[in-house]
Amino acid sequence: MSTEAVMGEAEVIRKHHEAPVTHELLSRDLRTLGLEPGMTVVVHSSLSALGWVCGGEVTVVQALMDTIRPFGNIVMPTHTGHLSDPARWEAPPVPQSWWEPIRRSMPPFDPEITPSRGMGCIPELFRTLPDVVRSSHPHFSFAAWGEGSVEICANHPLDYGIGEGTPLARVYERDGFVLLLGADFDTNTSFHLAEYRSHYRTREELYRMAPVLVNGHRRWKKYRDINIDSEDFAQLGRDFCRSHEKDVRIGSVGAGKAHLFRQRAAVDYAVEWFVKNRK
Repeated sequence: MSTEAVMGEAEVIRKHHEAPVTHELLSRDLRTLGLEPGMTVVVHSSLSALGWVCGGEVTVVQALMDTIRPFGNIVMPTHTGHLSDPARWEAPPVPQSWWEPIRRSMPPFDPEITPSRGMGCIPELFRTLPDVVRSSHPHFSFAAWGEGSVEICANHPLDYGIGEGTPLARVYERDGFVLLLGADFDTNTSFHLAEYRSHYRTREELYRMAPVLVNGHRRWKKYRDINIDSEDFAQLGRDFCRSHEKDVRIGSVGAGKAHLFRQRAAVDYAVEWFVKNRK
């Protein structure tokens, strides 16, 4: 383990020193929050926010699976925004002299092996587990487990990658839930689905590019999208909680805070919120 990782773990222990978080504790807290067998739920998570979890991300995923059971569905984002044109990179940017070498050598997206980036260790582990399937979008893939996982991830369109016909829309069709597990509303990708459905003034059409496999050969593919933006999601989430106080379940899971709510309610609210607040 790296020195940085050890220091990070020590900080978690210092902040949450009362007791370790166990599988039994997580399962109990998830049930108390309102998670039930058979639900379809999109999970956004932060392992460090839950305290010192005995078994780490493995324990968290197992507790979720044991609670939802195989006749429900767990969905997690496994996005790969780093597989993109380096000319548009900003965090951090790279020298212009690097652009062409990167374009020539960047591996294509492969749902079996391409790691997610910036999603956290819980979804990164989740995508590798047996019986978990992953959708095919080179930037906005999702992984799913459960009875409807194949249908949720199938035929993920390249254009408008978090809009209609995507795993997020499939969860909406199933009247699924969103679980923010130690994570805040700024991670709630379901608000992006609302961006595609809303007609706010600052919405713009654009193109993105990604390396993909076409008949076994690597190709850069251009696709259509909009200028999705999560900078105001935290405020949107606070407003949603205030207006849907009775519908948003808030509680502790491990040492962290969790929110559970119906995805449809959040998406429908956000569609109108964007029109009013994105000027």
